Amino acid sequence: MAESTTKNEAIALYRYLSQNIVGTEEHVKTVRMLNTIKDNLSYDQETATITSGSRGEGIEMKGSDLDIMRTIRYIEVCENTDIRFKHDKTYFTMETEDTKPGFTQLRLVYTDHGTPVDIFELCEEIGDEYYFSNFKFKRKFTGCVWSTVHGPCLNDESGQYDMAYCLHSKSWITQAKHWIRRPNNSWPEDDVKQAIIKHGVLFVPIGDKGSVKEELEWRISFSVAEKLLIYTFTHTQLLCYALMKIILKDVINKKEFLFDEKRRANSPDLLCSYFLKTIVFWVSEELPPSIWKAENLISCFMRCLKRLIYCVEYSSCPHFFIPDNNLFENKIKGLAQKKLLHQLHSLNSFGWLCIMKSKQLTNFFKSQLYLSRELSYSQVDTVKHLLFSMIHNMDCLLETCYYATGIQAIMSSKNSKIKHLDSYYLSKFCYKSDKFVQFNDKHNNKNMYRQYTACVSTLLRGIGHDAVSGWLMLASFFYKTKEYNKALDIIEHSQMDVETSDHLIPPVQYGHFLRFLCHYNLQNDRQCLESIHDTQKTILEECFISLRIEVAVCFKMLGISFQMVGDMNSARDANEISKRFDGKQSLNTAFKRLSLIS
Repeated sequence: MAESTTKNEAIALYRYLSQNIVGTEEHVKTVRMLNTIKDNLSYDQETATITSGSRGEGIEMKGSDLDIMRTIRYIEVCENTDIRFKHDKTYFTMETEDTKPGFTQLRLVYTDHGTPVDIFELCEEIGDEYYFSNFKFKRKFTGCVWSTVHGPCLNDESGQYDMAYCLHSKSWITQAKHWIRRPNNSWPEDDVKQAIIKHGVLFVPIGDKGSVKEELEWRISFSVAEKLLIYTFTHTQLLCYALMKIILKDVINKKEFLFDEKRRANSPDLLCSYFLKTIVFWVSEELPPSIWKAENLISCFMRCLKRLIYCVEYSSCPHFFIPDNNLFENKIKGLAQKKLLHQLHSLNSFGWLCIMKSKQLTNFFKSQLYLSRELSYSQVDTVKHLLFSMIHNMDCLLETCYYATGIQAIMSSKNSKIKHLDSYYLSKFCYKSDKFVQFNDKHNNKNMYRQYTACVSTLLRGIGHDAVSGWLMLASFFYKTKEYNKALDIIEHSQMDVETSDHLIPPVQYGHFLRFLCHYNLQNDRQCLESIHDTQKTILEECFISLRIEVAVCFKMLGISFQMVGDMNSARDANEISKRFDGKQSLNTAFKRLSLIS
């Protein structure tokens, strides 16, 4: 039964991603075709254009940049120099003896005056030889359009476009010969391998960071080969890859599981989408193509996530075409590695439900297809912990409403015990959701009205955890929306005879103050004075008051009340008392109120 449920969830997720995030199989094919046409039309005598990155792969997701590679056609790279050189081209040969796997130096072997640029100006002379400088090469193309250098790429001022000028070798290189012979589970098929080999490889202008000859090294790029491999993906493989990219962008690189703000700010982004692509390639090579079906999307995604954790733990991620090149070498280590590993283990502990942390996937958990499922007992604990992670990571009102609705959908069940857990933990969530009271206007439009009803529904759940704070928060919400009579009804209904409180503002005094504000706006003068009297009485009785700062807050509320009804002497006295109990002028607004009264 559980296996069947997981398959149903996988199919639902497959459909949601296809319809809302990545696009259908036909849509992806259309995007790829249009990119090919655009690249062909951009072809000229000096350069050939290759659309790369997510868009080049056919994945047009939110926030994707436009990555373009432009190969210089009048320059060729070759390992074997025993060829006939063309008079209108420049030729470089690879030298890899002193470079890290995946990198090479390029030594000039032939040039002619027929080329558009003076090649010697872009080279460094070492002895009697000339080596191509990646630094000078990039600088040649910088200007008003491409103003910033970022790694091997040039960026425009808006940061929306990445342009990488690069070189091409028509032959497959020795460092990647092993990939041709490597056994696999029929992926990719032989004709795809031959097409990749026939295309050759690219060289992008960046060296191994920290190398003594960093500016003279070039990274070997398999961008076209990787694009052709992704073109062979089943739609399930493509969606699995997209899920990994979404988790990276929306969760891992946003440090959602690092609750300490300083740790978030100081943690570098160790992972990039290229690492995830490499991991998906390795998993794809290990699994038979028959596995990559819609009903297996979740299990395939979890396999990729676990492989990522393994790679981070051992700081080892072999390049797919050149395994001797460890992509994580000198990158994922030390304290940053430990933080990242902790983050990934936290994600993995939630199973596939970790995708809930992505804002892009919030609506999936509200879809009708997903609402029909029921959680098993074994999944309750997972959802409970995920809920608490959300409690610590609220950013805005809208996000909070989505989370609450999403959790409600997840916990929807006919089982009474699960419903009880649902109510308790959601009320715990609402107890923390003080940002709901920032809502201002329910009459603006339909969207605002939906937010309004979501807020009321979620605030009502908070009553189950703490009746006093729950009712008072709901009353505060109605006060903010100018529904004063509703707020008064709730204040009268709420219980204020509990014995403990952990609030900065004692709830009894806050209830009386809120009642005063409502009556003031309704112009009920007699009830205003009664509310002020009740506030004074509860302060004198020290109801819910145990700390000096709580006394200061109570007298500050009392001072505001007196000031609003025009009793300035009493307002001054109340603010003076507030000052005595909390003398921090930067925090206690009683100081400012006294100056205004004076």
